[in-house]
Order: sequence, then structure tokens, then C-alpha cells
Amino acid sequence: MLAILALTLLFGLLGWLLALAHRHFHLAGDPLTEEINALLPQIQCGQCGFPGCRPYAEAIAHGAADINQCPPGGTETIRLLAEFLGREAKPQDPHYGLQKPPLVAVIDEPRCIGCALCLTACPVDAILGAAKFMHTVIASECTGCELCIPSCPVDCIDLVTLDAGVALDDPTRTG
Repeated sequence: MLAILALTLLFGLLGWLLALAHRHFHLAGDPLTEEINALLPQIQCGQCGFPGCRPYAEAIAHGAADINQCPPGGTETIRLLAEFLGREAKPQDPHYGLQKPPLVAVIDEPRCIGCALCLTACPVDAILGAAKFMHTVIASECTGCELCIPSCPVDCIDLVTLDAGVALDDPTRTG
């Protein structure tokens, strides 16, 4: 009983010290990076050459990347970034791709082998399924980033435009 009390006090003291250290040594984020990140589309597609929107925002804030590298954001994001940063808007850099109409992934379920490779490729967890079971896409969560397509060994994932009849109100819309 004494050992339990001693350990409880010890861990309580350590927890208090950790909380105190967190408050004292807390690193504030870069406000410029935060503001730039808020203007990006948060698709996490990597088309800009960075692994996600936040690293791209950090690169813009530090002058390591230009404001015209985000194809999903297109001209509207370029305009917002230019306005916020006080720069001149530039045309989209075609090296990173061009803006496309909004796309959504659709899985051809009869061809799906349930390998689950697309689950790990999706940066926003818009694909549901488990190993050796059919998978489906939550259309309202899918950003159309195309990262799931190369991961599929049987080519059963296609991208369709939102105006092609994809119902965003149906959470389990499939092909």
C-alpha cells in the first residue's frame, strides 16, 4: 500500500513538472506560416513538391517556394496568397500541374481485391475498407488528390468530376 502511494505521488509530481516545463518551454508557431497555411486548400496532395500544405506554407514563408505551385488551389489561391503577402500574382506554374475541375475517387468494387494499399495512400482517410474486403470512398471527404490511383495493383480506382453525378450527400458512393 505504501508503494502505491509513493508511486502515485512520484508520478503526480512528474506530471506537474512536465506541465510546468511545457508552459515554460512552449514554442510558438510561426504566425506567418499559420496564416499562409490557412489560405491553402488543405488537400495534402503533394503536387506542389512538398509532402503537404503545411510544409508548403513553411517554404513560402521562408522564401523557399513560390506562391504558384498549388494546382488544386488554382488561381484563387495564388490571388489570395499574393494579396496577403503583398506580391504580384503569377500564373500557375505548369511544372506542378494545372488546376482541374473538382475530382472524386470512385472504386470499381467488383474489381477490388481488398489489398488495402489505397487506404494508406489516402492522406485524408476518405477510403473505407479492410484487408480482403471491398473498399469504398466517402465522396464528401475525397479531395481528388490522385494519390490512391498508383497504389492500386488492379487499377480499380478512377477519378470522376463532381459534375458527373457523384452524390456528395451519399457517404458511401461507389462506382
